[in-house]
Amino acid sequence: MAEETQTQIEVIGATEISTDEVLIALRECYDPEIPVNIVDLGLVYTLKVEGTVVDVTMTLTSIGCPVGPEVMAEVEGRVKDVPGVEACNVTLTYDPPWTPERMSEDARWELGIN
Repeated sequence: MAEETQTQIEVIGATEISTDEVLIALRECYDPEIPVNIVDLGLVYTLKVEGTVVDVTMTLTSIGCPVGPEVMAEVEGRVKDVPGVEACNVTLTYDPPWTPERMSEDARWELGIN
C-alpha cells in the first residue's frame, strides 16, 4: 500500500486475502469521539492473515471507552466483508497504551494537530 501505516502486517502461508483490502475496510471504521478512521488514528497495532482468517489486534483511545464492543464488532464485520475472509478475530489491548503520536500525518492534519 502506498500510504504508510503503523500497523504491523504479517501474512502466514498462501492466502487470497489482500492486506490492502483489509486496510481499506478498516479505514471505514471510526472512533466515535474522533472523526478519523482507526487506522490513521493508529489504533490498529497488528494485522495477521493466515489462510482465510484475519486477526486484528487493536486498542482504543481510552481504557474506559464505553463503545469499545461496538467498535470491535464493526471491525469484525467490515473485515469479514473482504473477499476471501471467512473469520476475523479482534483482540483488544492497552499495551502499549495509545498516544496521539501514533496518528498518521493525514489524521494530524484533519484534526489540526501539527
